[in-house]
Amino acid sequence: MRIREEFPYGVLHDDVRIPLEDGTRLYARIWRPVTEEPVPALLEYLPYRLTDWTAPRDAQRHPWYAGHGYASVRVDVRGNGNSDGVMTDEYSEQEIVDGVAVVEWLAEQPWCSGRVGMFGISWGGFNALQIAARAPEPLKAIVTVCSTDDRYDNDVHYLGGAVLGIDMHAWAATMLAFTARPPDPRYAGAGWREQWTTRLESLEPFIHTWLSHQQRDEYWKHGSVCEDYGSIKAAVLAVGGWHDPYRDTVFRLVERLTEHGTPVRGLIGPWSHQYPDRGLPPGPAIGFLQETLRWWDHWLSDEDTDVIAEPLLRSWICESVRPATTYQERPGRWVGDDSWPSSQVTMTEIALAHPVEVADARLLPVRSAQHTGVDAGRFFPIGNPGDLPPDQRAEDGRSICFDTAPLAGRLEILGRASIRVRLTCRAERANVIARLCDVAPDGASTLVSRGVLNLQARAGRDRKTPWTPGESADVEFELNSAGHAFPAGHRIRVALSSAYWPWIWPHAEGAGFEVDAANSSIRLPVRDPQPDAARPELTFAEPEHAAPLEVRVNEPAVGRPLRAVARDVATGVWAMDVDPGYGGSRTYPDGLECTEAARDRYWIQERDPLSARARSDWSIRLRRDELGWDARVVTASETRCTADSYIVENSAKCYNGEEVVFEKTWRVEIPR
Repeated sequence: MRIREEFPYGVLHDDVRIPLEDGTRLYARIWRPVTEEPVPALLEYLPYRLTDWTAPRDAQRHPWYAGHGYASVRVDVRGNGNSDGVMTDEYSEQEIVDGVAVVEWLAEQPWCSGRVGMFGISWGGFNALQIAARAPEPLKAIVTVCSTDDRYDNDVHYLGGAVLGIDMHAWAATMLAFTARPPDPRYAGAGWREQWTTRLESLEPFIHTWLSHQQRDEYWKHGSVCEDYGSIKAAVLAVGGWHDPYRDTVFRLVERLTEHGTPVRGLIGPWSHQYPDRGLPPGPAIGFLQETLRWWDHWLSDEDTDVIAEPLLRSWICESVRPATTYQERPGRWVGDDSWPSSQVTMTEIALAHPVEVADARLLPVRSAQHTGVDAGRFFPIGNPGDLPPDQRAEDGRSICFDTAPLAGRLEILGRASIRVRLTCRAERANVIARLCDVAPDGASTLVSRGVLNLQARAGRDRKTPWTPGESADVEFELNSAGHAFPAGHRIRVALSSAYWPWIWPHAEGAGFEVDAANSSIRLPVRDPQPDAARPELTFAEPEHAAPLEVRVNEPAVGRPLRAVARDVATGVWAMDVDPGYGGSRTYPDGLECTEAARDRYWIQERDPLSARARSDWSIRLRRDELGWDARVVTASETRCTADSYIVENSAKCYNGEEVVFEKTWRVEIPR
C-alpha cells in the first residue's frame, strides 16, 4: 500500500451546509484542488456520518481525488450525522430527490466545471445508481461498488422470494441504532439537541416496513433500476467482489446497459464488501483510485484514457483453495470478456444423477435439520477473520449431495449457474437451497456458490403461489455468480437442503421435499480459457491512498469471538453468537471518543422451525471532554415467529449524560 504525500495539486477542504428547497441543510465536506480553474465534482452521498464513522475511509480517497484535480465531496443523507431533517427509510423518494438537488447544486458552484460524477460502495453505490436513473443533466459518470439494481431479490431483505433471517433482522437493528445517534455539537453547533430530539421523535424500526412487503411490489420497485435500465444515461463503472452478496448486479448491468447503449464497464475481483484498494481480505487489492481516475478523466475531463478500450467485463478467476474463514489473498488471474453473455462461456448441463443410480429410489427425501446453514458464513463479509464459510462437510452431511466423478481436467466457470429440480412437496410452503461446492480428493468441501428458492415465489417474486400438497413439478432458479477453476481430480458437488438458518427464515411447516434426481440437473457457465492466450495481460497498479487519518482504535477489555456456534446436545438448540466487527471503539484526531459494541444472536431447535429467534443489541457512546458532551444510544431488537406471524420487538433508550432524553419500545405482529 503506497501512501501518496505529494499530488499534482495542493488540497484544501471545507465543511459546508448544502441548502435544499424545503430549507433543510445537508452537511458536507468538500476537498478541492488549489487552482483558479473550475474542476469537475465527485460526490459520495450516504448516511454513515462523515465526521466519524466513515472518516478514516474518506481520508484515504477524497483528498487523493482533490490532489488529482477534482472537487471531491462527501455528503450525509438527510437525518444523519450533522444534516438536518429526519430519515424514514433507506433509499426513500426524499433521499433520491435530495441527491439530485445536491448534484445540481455542485454543478452550479463557481469552482465546478458543471460536470459531476458520483461514486460509492454499498449504500453510496445504491444511490449513485438510483440518482443516475433520474438523469440529472450534470451527472456524466458514476462508479458503483458492491451495490444492487434490485432492492427486492438482491439486497438484505429477501433472497429467491424467501425472507432473509440474518440481515433482514440484523441490518434493521443496526439502522435503528444508527438513526438514533445524535449530531455532533462540535459541527452541528448549539442546535444539536433540538436536531436530535426531532430525529428521535420520528424514530421507527425499518423492519416494520420491510416485513410488511413480502412480495416484489411497488415498494421494492422504487429504487430498483432494473425496472428501467434505459433511464440511466451516465457512464457506469460497476464493481463487485466474489465474496460480496451483490456481485450478480455487475453482470446484469454490463449486459442490460449495453443493450440500451449506455457506456458501461464491469470489474469483479476476489474482494469482500469493501473498496478494492483497502487491502482487507481477501485480496489481492488493486490500485482502484488510479483505475477510477482514468474513468473520471475520460468522462468528466475529456482526456483519452482508453477506458473504453478495456474489455466490457474484467473478472478474477479464483483458483481452488482449501476451505477457510479468511484468505489474505485468493490465488487466480484476471480475464477479460468483450461481451456479456460472453462468447467464451457455454452453459453446460450436468445431470444430478444417472437413472441407473437411482433405479430403486426414484424420489430422494430432503428433510434438513433446521440448523442447516450455521456454516454459511457472514452474509456481508467485510474482511474480518471469521467471515467466510468454513469447510462445508458438516453442511453437506445435513443435505443431499450429488457429486460428479473426479474431473479429468481443469474446468473454469464464470457467471451464474442455474439448477432445475423435479420435486414433490407435501406442504403448501417450503424452501429449496442449492449449494455448489469444490470437493478435494481428501473430501474437503469449499463453497463456490449458492442459491435459494421459496417455492411460493416460483411463478414470480411479485406473487404468492402456494404449492399443491403432493404435487410434482420442475422448478428452476439461479445461484449467485462465481468465477472459479475446479482442478483436475476434484469433484463438483451440488448439495440440496430444505433449511438454511440463519440466512433464511424457515416456513412454519418446516417441510422438506422429494427430489427426482434422474430428472434434475445443474447448468454451469463453463468458460473456455484458450482465447485468453491471444489477449494482452490485464494488470492494475498497486493500491495508493492519501495520508491516513490518525485514528486510535481502542481494544476491548474482554474480547468475544467474532463468530461462535454452540449446540445444546440435550435440547437440540443451536445458538450462533456474532460480533459484527464494524470498528469497535475509536478516538479521533478532533477529540471525539466513540465507543461501539454490537452483538447479534440466533437460536433454533434442530427439529422446530417455530423456534427460530434473532436478537441484536447495540450500545453507542459519543463523548467530547472539551465540550462536556457525553451521549449514549442503547437499542435492542428481537424477531421471532408463530405459524401465522412474525413478532418484532425493538427498544431504544438515549442519554445525554445521565439524563434520559428518549425511551421507546415497539412491538408489532406482521402476518407471514
